[in-house]
Order: sequence, then structure tokens, then C-alpha cells
Amino acid sequence: MTPLEQFIKELTPTLTTFRRTFHQNPELGFTEYVTTYFIGKELVNLGFTIHLGKDALESEVRMGVPAKDYLSLQEERALKEGVEKSWLDQMKGGHTGLAATLDTGKPGPHMAFRFDIDALPINESQNPEHFPTSEKFNSRNQDVMHACGHDGHAAIGIGVASFLSAYKDELEGRFTILFQPAEEGGRGSKAMVEKGWLKDVDYFASGHIGIRDTKVGRVYATTHSFLASSKINVTYKGKAAHAGLEPEKGKNALLSAAAASLHLYTIPRHSDGATRINVGKLQAGTGRNIIADEAHLELETRGETTKINQYMLKEAQRILQASGDLYGVETEINLVGDTVEARCNEEWIQWLQEVKEESPYLSEVVNTVPLKASEDVTYMINEVQRLGGSATFMVFGTPLKNGHHHHEFDFEESVLQVAVDAFARLILKQSQQIEEVSH
Repeated sequence: MTPLEQFIKELTPTLTTFRRTFHQNPELGFTEYVTTYFIGKELVNLGFTIHLGKDALESEVRMGVPAKDYLSLQEERALKEGVEKSWLDQMKGGHTGLAATLDTGKPGPHMAFRFDIDALPINESQNPEHFPTSEKFNSRNQDVMHACGHDGHAAIGIGVASFLSAYKDELEGRFTILFQPAEEGGRGSKAMVEKGWLKDVDYFASGHIGIRDTKVGRVYATTHSFLASSKINVTYKGKAAHAGLEPEKGKNALLSAAAASLHLYTIPRHSDGATRINVGKLQAGTGRNIIADEAHLELETRGETTKINQYMLKEAQRILQASGDLYGVETEINLVGDTVEARCNEEWIQWLQEVKEESPYLSEVVNTVPLKASEDVTYMINEVQRLGGSATFMVFGTPLKNGHHHHEFDFEESVLQVAVDAFARLILKQSQQIEEVSH
């Protein structure tokens, strides 16, 4: 057994423990106070320099930041759950996530990695056949769940940091790890990009657990078909009235929201590529005999390209406004998240194929896989490439009994060691390439 194989083997139980800890304590985007603190403390112990709060992301670039009263409640919760006040003070106001840096002190490439850490507003299943339930690490937080694998991503990120710390003397160059908040809804990546973390990165890699129902050990070296997306919140404000006594004096916000929800799905498809639209949430009214004076919608558009998504967004905004005008209510439309298209660099296919030959964990490398979903990592990929670097987004295979964003979503935990092994070998690969050039 090689030293790296032994390292991964010994690290695996810790990866599992980290994953279960994160899974049990999920937090929504920009409220990942406990998660950020846990990760930060681990990385400090590994010798990394930690950048928190407004040092990690550009505050004004964040999108869809929760309301102040909700953030305050989550900050109180974080204090009760053990987050040190000095750490929380830096994160207050939804400035979660962190950047961690490690410099070997030797000339070499700058490599960067991104791992997302937020959960979803889903109430996790209590079904005893659901693995996190049967193993007693299901979510402790009502209506919040890691239903997309980000608990695993955070664990993998610490695993990569552990490798870099252990192998620092054998490596060259500098390393940056971004633990990104608020990936769900496309809200956090751009704020880290604008802070400048990727301005001189030579190699950037990120990835995702799952996506396709497949075996552990299969790794897709690149991803294509990222859908550009826009996330929209809408508020209709009308006028309440007695539904029986004076219905003509009301302005029905509920009808505006209902009409918009139906008509949004009639936007014509685009001849240049795939489009998507979904109204995921509608709240309106207070009682059966009251004309609803307020209604709220949460929806999203997607397009195969950024241009196509802009078409969908423009049409959606037109319909949303027209639906408010139809019933004489005030319409407020807020863009609270977005993602763009991106393409991975194909050289990662060869690199991963080469390191696979030495790995007991990587059983198969597939060149690419269509994502057919949206990911704000695209901002990071595009930024690295714009400045001359190379970037990829890998997918790490696992059987999926239920799909992403399902209340019984889960993955095989052995995928964690596969992912850390892949990152580690790619890091070593780049270091060896630099040595070969210098010789």
C-alpha cells in the first residue's frame, strides 16, 4: 500500500464523521454559521490561514440575503450551539463561508478548489428505512436538510485540506480552498469571485456528489450543459375587503399570483436550446372571507445558454407585471439569484485518466456528463478561464435511491474517499508537471 493509499484509508472514518456532523446540523444559505465555524476550526488546526466574513466575500454582491430578523435568530442559535463570539462577530449579517489559504513557500502553481456548504428548506424524512434516520444522524433542524450532498462536499473539502497539510513538504506553489455559502439559488459564488480569490489561479477544480444514479468509483472528469438560471421573488400588494359585504372594494393579490403562476408556463420555448421555468412557492391570503391583500411567489427560469435564460427572464418579468396590472395590485419583482453558462477545460480528462491508473479508489473515469441543472460554480470557472487558468467541475458517482432535493435523499459514504483521492492525485499531478518542466 502506497503512502497516499494509507493516508486515504486512515482518513476515511473521519470523513464519514464530518459528513454526518454536517448532515445533522444543516443550515440554509447565508446562515451557515455553525458549519463555517466547524470548518474554520478544523482548517486552523491544519495550518491554513482563514479569511472570514467580509474578508471572504464581497458583501454587496451577495444575492437573496435573508431578512435581518431571520439572520438575528440564526445568529442567536449559532451562539447557543457553541460558535465563539469572536468568530460570529465576523460573520454577522449573513457573511458566512470562508476562504482558506496555504503557501508551501516554494515556487509553483496556484491551485484553487470550491466546496459548497448550504442546505435546503426541506423537512427530512423520519422513515426508519432512510439511512440517516436509521443511523441516527438525520437533521436536527426542522424544515432544513442536506438533500443535495453539500454535507459530503464540506467533508471532502476538509479531506482535501488534510491532504494538503500532510503533503505540504512534497508540494509546490499555493493553494486556496473556498467553502462557499448559498449555492442553492445561485447566490454565493459571485460574491467570492468579486473578492478576488481567483485572480491568479492556474488550476481550479470543484465537483458534485451524485447527479446520476451510478456506482461508487466512477468519476466524470468534466461537466457540460450547465443551465443558466435566474431566481425571482415576487410580492403582490392589493387591498383587503370583506368578500361578501364589499367585494368590489378589494384588490385581489391572490388572483394576480395565481394568474401569473399559470401564465408563466405558457412562455414559448426557444428555438436555440432548452428552457425551464418553475413556480416553487405561492403564499397568499389570510382567510376564506377576506379579499387577499398580499401574495408572494418564488420562481426560477433556466436556459441552455445565458442568452436563452435572459429571454426566459424577460418574458417572466413581463407576465409577472401584467398579472399584477390585470387585477390592479402593486407588483414588486426582485432578482435574488442567478447563474451563467460555462465550459470545463478538456485537459482534465487526460489528467484524471492518468491518475486513475495508480488509484485503488477510481474504478472508472468518464470524459464528461451533462449536468442539465444550474450551478453558480460557473462564475468561478469563467473567471479562472478569463484570466488564463484551467478549470473543471467533476461528478463523483454514487447510487441514488432518491434524487436530489428529495426528503429521503442520501448517498453512499464511500464516495467521500473517492473524491478526496481524485483531488489529491490531481494536485500531485500538477506538482509533478511543474517539476518536469523545470528539469
